[in-house]
Amino acid sequence: MSAAEVTGDESPEARAAAVRALESEFGELISRIRRIIMENANRVSPGMLPGAYKTLTTIARCEQVTVSALAERMLVDKSQASRMVRELEELGLIERSADPSDGRSSLLRVTPLGTERLAAARLPQEGMLMQTLEEWSLTDIDSLTRLLHALATGATPGREA
Repeated sequence: MSAAEVTGDESPEARAAAVRALESEFGELISRIRRIIMENANRVSPGMLPGAYKTLTTIARCEQVTVSALAERMLVDKSQASRMVRELEELGLIERSADPSDGRSSLLRVTPLGTERLAAARLPQEGMLMQTLEEWSLTDIDSLTRLLHALATGATPGREA
């Protein structure tokens, strides 16, 4: 329980302190996620950079995607996305095929080797969230889910439809 919860303090200073504490926890979570991405990238292909791993996972999630759509989805410029795609192609992790709806572009998809390597890279984390939340009540898990959704969408908790 936070100091504000104990004292009922809703002052601007208490709110600022609570937001700083939340920001600190997000920083720790982001660092942990970055470490997992780096480890997974290295398991897919030793020396693979996290950006290439993120590109591979994004293509896998989309099933098939153009370089332009990939760049837009990843919030990078098209030339940066093209470089990462080329690296993944050279490793045999993704392949291109003609886009039937636009002859000028091609569709990217993960190869069977890419799917296999991605699954092997993710294996150590499988069930990690389940283990972490094993002692949590369903009410707490639902609350966290609801609050993260509200934070991600800019909604006010309890007011979203």
